[in-house]
Amino acid sequence: MTSPLTIGKLAKASGVSAKMIRYYESIDLLPAAERTESNYRVYDEKDIHRLRFIHRARKLGFPLEQIRVLMALWQDQERSSREVKQLALDHVTDLQARIAEMQSMVNLLQKLARQCQGNDRPDCPILEELAK
Repeated sequence: MTSPLTIGKLAKASGVSAKMIRYYESIDLLPAAERTESNYRVYDEKDIHRLRFIHRARKLGFPLEQIRVLMALWQDQERSSREVKQLALDHVTDLQARIAEMQSMVNLLQKLARQCQGNDRPDCPILEELAK
């Protein structure tokens, strides 16, 4: 067994900040750390793997509640991959909708910027659109 890790070493090894580690503990996404006699948190290798999993899932845009489900599935050796695949495909659908919405915003802002003279006059279609 490896020696216990402090929160700083865990943060460095996992790529997750100490602040986020404490947050994940507070919402029970990460099990509460063991404590030393002087009340310092100590972690082990399993925590590095859990945090790397969380970190990767966050980078893919999964919300915390879906990450909680994915972690439970990851730890369940008897799972079927069907549920995991469905979660991923549902997330793809959500991401595609968000991308379409953002593209619509980009198009509107580009249109408004083209219509704006950008001179010393107060007329501004961008502000007029925001004021609607």
